[in-house]
Amino acid sequence: MVTGRAPERRVRRATVQRWVVGIIAITVSFVVFLVPFGFVLLQATKSPADANQLQFSFPVEFQLWQNIVDVFQTGTTGLLRSFINSAVLTVGSVIIMVVFSAMVGYVLQRRPSRWNKVVNFFVLAGLIVPPAIVPTIWVLQGLQLFKTMTGMILIEATFGLSFCILLFRAFVATIPKELDEAAVIDGAGPLRLFFTVVLPLLKPVIITVVLVQSVSVFNDFANPLYFLPGSDNQTVQQTLYSFQTQSASQLNLLFTDVLLITIPPLILYIFFNRQIVAGMTSGAVKG
Repeated sequence: MVTGRAPERRVRRATVQRWVVGIIAITVSFVVFLVPFGFVLLQATKSPADANQLQFSFPVEFQLWQNIVDVFQTGTTGLLRSFINSAVLTVGSVIIMVVFSAMVGYVLQRRPSRWNKVVNFFVLAGLIVPPAIVPTIWVLQGLQLFKTMTGMILIEATFGLSFCILLFRAFVATIPKELDEAAVIDGAGPLRLFFTVVLPLLKPVIITVVLVQSVSVFNDFANPLYFLPGSDNQTVQQTLYSFQTQSASQLNLLFTDVLLITIPPLILYIFFNRQIVAGMTSGAVKG
C-alpha cells in the first residue's frame, strides 16, 4: 500500500516543484523587467518638479501628452529626425546582415574546403575580439565614410555578421542536399539556386536574425557615438545623452524619451517572441 502511494507522492511533489519554480520565475521577471518599466512610465507622466523627486508614486498632475510634445520639440535635431536616422540605420544594416550571412553560412555548410577552418576562425574571432575604435575610424576616414550613414550601416552590419553566420550555417545543415542537386539538374546556377531554392527555406532563421539584430542596432548607443558623431546624424539612443546634458533637471522629459524609445523593441518582442525562439532552436531540433 505504501509502495502504491509512492509514485503518486513523487508526481505530486514534482508538480509542486514546477509550480514553485514558475512562481519564482514570474516574480523575478516582474522585479527585473516590469518594476523598472513601471517606474519609467510613472516618471514620464509627472510634472518636472514631481519627477525630480524620483519617487515610485503616482503623479500629482498627469501630463504624459505634454511631456511627449515637449520631447519631440526639444533637442538638437528633434526626436522624429532621430527616429528616421535609427530606422535607416537599422533597415540598411539588417538587410546586409541577412543577405551576406545567409550566403556565407550556406557556402560554409555546403562547400567544404581547406579554407573553411580559416573562415570559421575569423567568424569566431568576430564574436570574441572587441572592436578597435581608433583603427576603425582611421579606415573609415580613408574610405571617406566617417560621419556618414553609409559607413555606420557597414559598421553595424560587420559587427553582427559573426552571430548571424553561425545561425544560418546551423540551419542550412537541416536542409536536404537533394534539393540542391535537383535544382542543379534543372539548370539553376549558383545565384538562382541560392535565391530561389535555399533562401525561401531559411524563413524561420531570417525572422530571428531580423528581429534580434533590429533590436540590437536600434538600441546601440556606443557605435553611433564613436563612428557617427554630429547632431544631424543623431540616433534615438543619443537623444538620451542630449537630454541628460542639456536639461538634466527635466527628468520628466528624459523618462518620457526613454519610454518612447522602448516602445518599438517592446512591440517586436511581444508579437514575435515565438518566432525568435523557433528560429534560434529550429536548427538544433531538426539536426
